[in-house]
Amino acid sequence: MAPMYIVMLGPPGAGKGTQAKRLAQELDLVHVSTGDLFRENLKNETELGKLAQQYMDKGELVPDDVTIRMVEERLSRPDCEDGAVLDGFPRTTDQAQALDDLLEKFDGGVDLVPYIKVPDEVLVERLSGRWMSPSGRVYHAKYNPPKVKWIDDIDGSQLYQREDDKPETVRHRIEVYNEQTAPLIAYYREKDLLVEIDGTQSIDNVFADIMAAVKAE
Repeated sequence: MAPMYIVMLGPPGAGKGTQAKRLAQELDLVHVSTGDLFRENLKNETELGKLAQQYMDKGELVPDDVTIRMVEERLSRPDCEDGAVLDGFPRTTDQAQALDDLLEKFDGGVDLVPYIKVPDEVLVERLSGRWMSPSGRVYHAKYNPPKVKWIDDIDGSQLYQREDDKPETVRHRIEVYNEQTAPLIAYYREKDLLVEIDGTQSIDNVFADIMAAVKAE
């Protein structure tokens, strides 16, 4: 049987990572997150990790070919022989084309691209409502508020908001994502692989819609 490769797309705050993990578990595939891959390569000081570090130290983006080589190395491991759920890659059409070439080596190709769609304002509310405690506990102004505003329930410490979660930063992140990914969405739509999923639903309903799309394959 040919391996199955699913590419998860969705803006920051859409719950893409949560769904990708759950999908991989359900289908008995490996969840390949580029964020995890980078951390693993940097921590283990692999040749690719050292290469990526050189760019990151200069504050530059890691070039596509380094990222692609990391993905290739991960997909070539025995646990990926049945396929993988890709999360965070590809981000551009160039990367998507490189992924197509790469998957041919594994006698496969992208089977499905669930795109979790969430209106920008909902994303801003989800992301900018996050409050952190110094001990790492996460609260949310709307979905998981502390008993006393800005105070940690457990140890009474002062909660704070990360720079990344401030509304203006969040809006900028979403704009960058939308600009970057619009051509990628068009690329997969043209190939008839894109399935739009309503990301404003509950986590379980989003997952049910993704599974229905997988079964319709």
